[in-house]
Amino acid sequence: MATRVFLVRHGETEWNAARRYQGHHDVPLSPAGERQAERLALRLAREKFAAVYTSDLSRAVATARAIARPHGVPVVQLRELREIDVGEWEGMSFDELQRTRPAEVARWLEDTVNNPIPGGESYASLRDRVVPKVMELVRTHPDASFCVVSHAGPVKMVLCDALGITLEFRHRIDLANASLCAVEYSPGRAPRVLFMNDTCHLHLLT
Repeated sequence: MATRVFLVRHGETEWNAARRYQGHHDVPLSPAGERQAERLALRLAREKFAAVYTSDLSRAVATARAIARPHGVPVVQLRELREIDVGEWEGMSFDELQRTRPAEVARWLEDTVNNPIPGGESYASLRDRVVPKVMELVRTHPDASFCVVSHAGPVKMVLCDALGITLEFRHRIDLANASLCAVEYSPGRAPRVLFMNDTCHLHLLT
């Protein structure tokens, strides 16, 4: 009795293209992101999803709705699946932060897992709200498949947990916009990461 979880990072936004921190700011999909979501939906159309869950931010919701449409299942929005709260860094790029707030960035870099982003969350806090919720969903859907549409930060939290690695290593996982990962959970066994950062469906974009 295995449960298979498909993990999706939402399609691209204008802030993604500009490499700006988005956090909880509700930035919509760009036209490119909308096309990515449609390609991803085609890729997943033959899967049998018991449910589609998503962050409640519009960039994730729009991606999830495209995925859910062929399956005839509702899109369930969960605040726990939101991106990390980046607080005062919202709308800024890392280069801008290093130029304008070097001392603040230096303090955060001393422990990027436990130190909260100023006015926002730590990655440890992100893990503690995301991973238990996803495990709850796994228990809700024994021997079935479902899809979780979220953001780079939360997806990395789930992958780190499944791989049994600490959050310091999250930077070694690359997740493109509209990328796909899959993790399989079986009772009495360690989780198995089936694949990560799969973007083959996007190669057809012109």
